[in-house]
Amino acid sequence: MASDSTTRIAQLKELLLKFRDERDWKQFHDPKNLAEAISIEAAELLELFLWKSPKDVAHLLKSNANFKSAVEDEFADIFCFILNFANATNIDVSYAVRTKVEKNRRKYPVDKAKGSATKYDQL
Repeated sequence: MASDSTTRIAQLKELLLKFRDERDWKQFHDPKNLAEAISIEAAELLELFLWKSPKDVAHLLKSNANFKSAVEDEFADIFCFILNFANATNIDVSYAVRTKVEKNRRKYPVDKAKGSATKYDQL
């Protein structure tokens, strides 16, 4: 079975391109529409957590298969749209993530940011 440890990002991007092309959906996969779709799907994920405490959510994720499945579905929708966005904008996901982490290392040095939720410009 496929897993994070056996699947490359490029394979997922290709899978989504094939899915899109089989349905002639490229016409809808422009950056604006995909950015909107990411936001909408993120809101659907948030809705699952609405009015629940962090403790309730942790319990539901461990004990309620339907809740966990709904969370996985919304997560997958978001991630698929993010990869579709990367395809539409020619973003190299690995490069973008690694570059952003390096920028955040500079903005949030360990000695100032460790254990703090303070924004970088307030450290």
